[in-house]
Amino acid sequence: MVTYKTPNVYVEEISTFPPSVAEVSTAIPAFIGYTEKAKRGSEDLTNKPTRISSLLDYETLFGKAEATKFEVTANDDGIDNIVTPVLKYLMYYALRIYFDNGGGSCYIVSVGNYKGSKKKDDFLAGLSALEKEDEPTLIMLTDAVNLTPDTDYYGLCVQALMQCNRLKDRFAIFDVMKEQVDGFRQGIGTADLKYGAAYYPYLQTSLNYYYTDDSVTIKGGGGSTNTGGTTNTGGSTDSTLTDSQTTNTDLYNKILAELAKQRVVLPPSAAVAGVYARVDRDRGVWKAPANVSLASVLAPTVKITNEEQENLNVDPTAGKSINAIRSFTGKGTLIWGARTLAGNDNEWRYIPVRRLFNLIEESIQKATAFVVFESNNTITWLKVKSLIESYLEGLWRQGALAGATPEQAFFVHIGLGKTMTAQDILEGRMIVEIGLAAVRPAEFIILKFSHKLQEA
Repeated sequence: MVTYKTPNVYVEEISTFPPSVAEVSTAIPAFIGYTEKAKRGSEDLTNKPTRISSLLDYETLFGKAEATKFEVTANDDGIDNIVTPVLKYLMYYALRIYFDNGGGSCYIVSVGNYKGSKKKDDFLAGLSALEKEDEPTLIMLTDAVNLTPDTDYYGLCVQALMQCNRLKDRFAIFDVMKEQVDGFRQGIGTADLKYGAAYYPYLQTSLNYYYTDDSVTIKGGGGSTNTGGTTNTGGSTDSTLTDSQTTNTDLYNKILAELAKQRVVLPPSAAVAGVYARVDRDRGVWKAPANVSLASVLAPTVKITNEEQENLNVDPTAGKSINAIRSFTGKGTLIWGARTLAGNDNEWRYIPVRRLFNLIEESIQKATAFVVFESNNTITWLKVKSLIESYLEGLWRQGALAGATPEQAFFVHIGLGKTMTAQDILEGRMIVEIGLAAVRPAEFIILKFSHKLQEA
């Protein structure tokens, strides 16, 4: 109580409203990979997690994709063949499909540019830098799928899962490399599987390759008629698309038309992260990010049958579930799985359950920070209990928790003789026990039919 010593009129404002829980963000991915540049003015952004809100932000700070080096074999009549190389750097295209699928603000961790070789240590440095950021909730190892040997990628997956377990506020989305389902399951070990999910197969997208006229090489006849080309070992002259622009405009236009038909193949994680963000925004983190169509995707690169998905969804040996992406007639390309890597774990089998607990745990942790160094007595306990119960009841009313009543959906226990002993209070510990009945997705819809006997 304030002690007044000078005669005067004093005004006191009395707080009548209890504190409330402000929810943290649930779908803020951090993309780790290589970029064309990493500059904000004179500031070097390498290994500095940087928040962006749009593809324009990305291009301003980190540039565009590496120009794709096409090889076009031409003759006097037109084009014989176009060789499309495998993309070495995926970050730019990953951001494009992420935003196309409903993604919002995200973080970019640039671990280097396009000039050097890809190394596992670069990604480890990026993961280490990301650990110091509080806001990101999803970890994306964007370019790591192209590391060689494959064991380097699996090692990074293990490190990402370990970081998720340490911080308990993020979740990892992994790509299963082409035809490497068994290798992926073998390589990621068995620790912290509840904090990650894997998706298969790669996606044939509708995105065009980024290229420049100088990055397109024309081999054989029909190319440039000038003397600026180079002669290959077969005796014909190689030129670039720049040369043909003025010397052979007909071929130039034909090549442009054919290059426009080339489509980028990408790992699925970036598109999936966009779906996470869209579903969280439209429905809530407790809605499974599955049975949702993917934008800017033509089809999966591998067509998966029901029988093949059985082995992906349920792994009796190690329990490592892999979520399939499938194409259905009349529906398009859908995410057709919602399991974490801990597919045999009854508690943490489903992605929305794990992510809902991440949301509630971190939101309550931040909201109760005001209690630190407060008196450890009944008044404080009542404030904390009311704060948490009010928040959880709000979630229950939105459909995040199961149960016909709040009492069936959750409980909050705190107090001497309930969660604390006298010794706990002497040692400054305030212990709150919270129980939640999280809703789970209906993964298997079973319709039972039987014949009904005809009645006279």
